[in-house]
This record gives sequence, structure tokens and C-alpha cells, in this order.
Amino acid sequence: MPRLIALGLTLGAVLWCATLFLAPFAVRGSHPYLAVAAASVYGGASLICHQRPERSFHLGGVQQPVCARCAGLYVSGCFGALAAWVGGRRPRVPRRTRTVLALAAIPTAITFGVELLGLAYPSNSLRAISALPLGAAAAWVFVRALRAEGAAASRARAA
Repeated sequence: MPRLIALGLTLGAVLWCATLFLAPFAVRGSHPYLAVAAASVYGGASLICHQRPERSFHLGGVQQPVCARCAGLYVSGCFGALAAWVGGRRPRVPRRTRTVLALAAIPTAITFGVELLGLAYPSNSLRAISALPLGAAAAWVFVRALRAEGAAASRARAA
């Protein structure tokens, strides 16, 4: 079961990432079903992101459903989840996951803190880039750990 969860998380990450880039074009499209679907993406994204226009990327003249920082997290999360499937058939539980996640969070924390304190206002590109390590590390750790748990359960059943 953990392996199926890992697969579901990976597929979900890939689909969500693609949706973030397709939704702005669907909003502009002439097909009413696509516009409704895109509106639901924006509505769902509003539950987890502030969606400020000045802090978001725009594609085709339309704002993405999430801000630049969230876009960086989701894009790198997609690649991190995919990377977690690379490797042997017997994946190991990642070591020092807290340390890895804490180190990966430093760039995001710095840009967020600097912005919160009013010391500087990073560009959208810098916001997105600073989120890349955290998104990739978090997805890699979760999917890799689920894969390892699933492999261990399979070995236990076989024994």
C-alpha cells in the first residue's frame, strides 16, 4: 500500500504541476468547460496560496493559479518525486531527513524573512528559485520513504 501511495503522490505532483501551467491558457480559451475547470483550479489554489498578482508569474497575459514561491515549490516537488523513483528496487529510508529538509528550507526562509522584515523585496524569479530546494527535498524524502516502507513490507510478507 505505501508504494501505491508513493505512486499516487508522484502522479498527483506531475498533474498538479502541469495544471498550474495549463490553467492560465484555459482561462483565456473559448471552451466553457475548460474555463470552468480552470476556475476550479484557481479556487482550489486560493485555499493554499495568497495569489497576489504582483508576486505571481503570468503566462499568456494571465496570472498563474499560485504565486512564484508556490510555483517553485510545486515544480521542484514534481521533479523531486520523480527522482525518488530513480535507484534500485530496494530503496532505503532516507537518512537525516530532518537535516536535509531543514537545509533545503534555508533559501526559502531567508527570502521570506527578508521580505517579512521589509529589508528587501525579492523578484518573482528569486522567490521561485529559493523554493526549489525545499520542494524537491520534501517530495524526494516522502516518496522515497514510502517506497522503502513498501519494499520492507513486501520483504516481510515474502519471509
